[in-house]
Amino acid sequence: MEYLLQCENLVKKYGRKRALNNLNLEIKKGKIVGLLGPNGAGKTTLIKTAASLLSYDRGNILIDGRSPSEKTKKIVAYLPDKDFLYEWMTIKEALKFFKNFFEDFDYEKSLKMVEELELDLNSKINSLSKGMQEKLNISLIFSRKAKLFLFDEPLAAVDPSMREKIIKIILNNFDKDSSILISTHLINDVEGLFDEVVFINEGKVLLHDNVEAIKQKHKKSIEDLFKEMI
Repeated sequence: MEYLLQCENLVKKYGRKRALNNLNLEIKKGKIVGLLGPNGAGKTTLIKTAASLLSYDRGNILIDGRSPSEKTKKIVAYLPDKDFLYEWMTIKEALKFFKNFFEDFDYEKSLKMVEELELDLNSKINSLSKGMQEKLNISLIFSRKAKLFLFDEPLAAVDPSMREKIIKIILNNFDKDSSILISTHLINDVEGLFDEVVFINEGKVLLHDNVEAIKQKHKKSIEDLFKEMI
C-alpha cells in the first residue's frame, strides 16, 4: 500500500465545534511529516483518530488501506503528550512491560536507545524529569516495529542538545517502509527532520507539501511561512 494514512472529508465534532472539519490528508510510506498548527487546530484529535482512540462522525480514514480496527492498532505506535507509564516502575520494568504488551517490541533495541539517551535503567519513573520521561517514551515507542508512528509534541521538554541527539536517533532508526507523523510547536528546531509538513487550522489542512518545495516556492523558512498563513 502506497499510503499509510488517508483521510477523506473527515469530521469529528465535540458538541457544535468541529475539531476536524472535512479534513483531507494522505501520507505516503517512507515519509517523516510535521503536523503544524496552533492550539485547538485539531492536531491531537487527528492523531488520536488515526490511533483508533477516537471515533469520527463522518468521512473516512484508512490506515495502510484499512479502516481503524484492532488490526490497525497493531501497526500504529502512538506517543501521547501526557505521561502514560506507572510511576512505581523503573525504566527497566517499563521496557519489560512494553515487551510483554507489544508483540513487535524490540527489547534489545530499546536497551540500546536508553543507553544512547543516557538514562539509568534503575531509575523510577516518578523520579524522572519531564525531559527524561520524554526520552524514555521515545525509546519505547520507537522500539516497536510499527508502520505508522504518531507523536504528539514529543520533544517539548528536551533541551536543545538532547533534541539534536534524539533527532539523529529517529533518522538512524527510521524504516522506509513506515511513516512518522509528528505534531510540534518547535518548528525551527526540528524542521530539518521533516520530509513534508502539514499546516492545519480549525480542523482543515491549509497546506501539505514537501519541505524543499515549499522553501523554493515561497523563499521562506517553514516557520516564517507558518506564521504568515496561520
